[in-house]
Amino acid sequence: MSLARAPKLSTSLTGGLLAAVLGLSVLCAAPVRAESAGFRQAVAEMAWESDAVAAFYRENGYAPLWTAQTPLADMRRRALLQALDEAEMHGLPDMSLRAADLIEQMRAVRSTRDLGAVEVALSRALVDYAADLQTGLIDNPNRIDDGIVRVKHKVDPKTYLSGMQGEHPYAFLQSLVPASPQYRALMREKLRLQQLLAAGGWGANVPVRKMEPGDSGAGVIALRDRLVTMGYLAPTASREFDLALEDAVRRFQAEHGLEVDGVAGEGTLAEVNRPVTDRLKSVMVAMERERWLTPERGTRHILVNQTDFTAKIIDNGEVTFETRSVIGATSHDRRSPEFSDEMEHMVVNPSWYVPRSIVTKEYLPKLQSNPNAHSYIEITDSRGRVVNRDSVDFSQFTARSFPFAMRQPPSGSNALGLVKFMFPNQYNIYLHDTPQKSLFGREVRAFSHGCIRLQKPFEFAYALLARQTDDPIGYFQSILDTRKETKVDLKQKVPVHIIYRTAFISETGHAEYRRDIYGRDAKIWDALEQAGVALPGVQG
Repeated sequence: MSLARAPKLSTSLTGGLLAAVLGLSVLCAAPVRAESAGFRQAVAEMAWESDAVAAFYRENGYAPLWTAQTPLADMRRRALLQALDEAEMHGLPDMSLRAADLIEQMRAVRSTRDLGAVEVALSRALVDYAADLQTGLIDNPNRIDDGIVRVKHKVDPKTYLSGMQGEHPYAFLQSLVPASPQYRALMREKLRLQQLLAAGGWGANVPVRKMEPGDSGAGVIALRDRLVTMGYLAPTASREFDLALEDAVRRFQAEHGLEVDGVAGEGTLAEVNRPVTDRLKSVMVAMERERWLTPERGTRHILVNQTDFTAKIIDNGEVTFETRSVIGATSHDRRSPEFSDEMEHMVVNPSWYVPRSIVTKEYLPKLQSNPNAHSYIEITDSRGRVVNRDSVDFSQFTARSFPFAMRQPPSGSNALGLVKFMFPNQYNIYLHDTPQKSLFGREVRAFSHGCIRLQKPFEFAYALLARQTDDPIGYFQSILDTRKETKVDLKQKVPVHIIYRTAFISETGHAEYRRDIYGRDAKIWDALEQAGVALPGVQG
């Protein structure tokens, strides 16, 4: 965006927009000045409800930011009003009415006190808009779902007002838009879906019955037409489930996290029949989630998308390693949380120190029935000594009074496999190997107690170690061959972001969608609606 030339103003505001922002001399019935003592007093009185706004004016001697009769103040008003008018583009509540109210308030200025009120109202509007755009509309995501334990990055609201003191207000407001390529791509997908919605969507639903190559009939025609409209199939008059349709089904399945078999079964058709509104909600929720993430993701970082069941290493914006993952089961006490941290080390040939919750909920009842249950796991006392099972009456203990810990020594059958990757956190979540390799062939891979299991843990280790040794494979294998539990520090910590996206833009630029396995996105959408977000053309 040019810094010298202001963008053309939106035409969606009232017809008086241009007159309203050309200068306060046009708006005022009587000349009033923003430099007077009365103005400063009015601003001081009216800014107290917002700590940030009040502090900004105190520190700047109550000098006007918006209401001075100067070209720069005029440009600031124009820039803010346009930004408010375009807030919906970002999946935020419609702020065009607030912009219109500000215009009317400016027109109604008759006194120095009125001018002070306008000054503060414009500052509050900026702070509200900028905070929602830069860090998200929802203040505390954890109140929506206790599995969202992400700590949102914080920005001092005073910086928004300070930023508008510069000579390029349009450029400053544009700088508040999240700069991640994912956010920008989601914005484009939002616009595409809005246009589809306005045009009537993807057409009639497809009858839900299994269809496969060689089939024909009305259901196949409906599937064909739907996939043509969705862009997965070139227009065709074929009434058969032919190779072209099979290929389209496969591509649809790949971009929706489904088993890619070319057969339109119940699961595939459920996703094919989802309306445009569902996908638009997913995109708008993803944009909100993107605003929660810190802009400093890390030049190299690890990205785990729970709904996609993948773990990736990202280097300079490019995916350099990817593997399938297994995440926490869907029961409330096993769901994987969402948060960011830093990976510090890996443990080769790890012991599994069984979490207390698993010990008391799962293992203690079995020990009470059979003291030798799970005999491959050691029972240890408070000093780490192995307890003789035959000498303990487990029936005397409750979950609260059970005094022992449980540990599975290193082995190929260890629950953690042969390596775990640690980013120490209060949730006791980490990435690790697993002996249950068959689970990676499943379409929905939610089976763990909360930790993230990796299909290719050795290759993951090699990729991490390649930054600190010339022979990562040999180095790792030499430690593995000792069969001893060994901690390997990463010389450079790697940020880890465990996210949850039911809509994202792939490396190829295509929008992909996943199922809301934990129901978190539905909760977030409800919260966004309560905050005033609406689907264009659907809700009033």
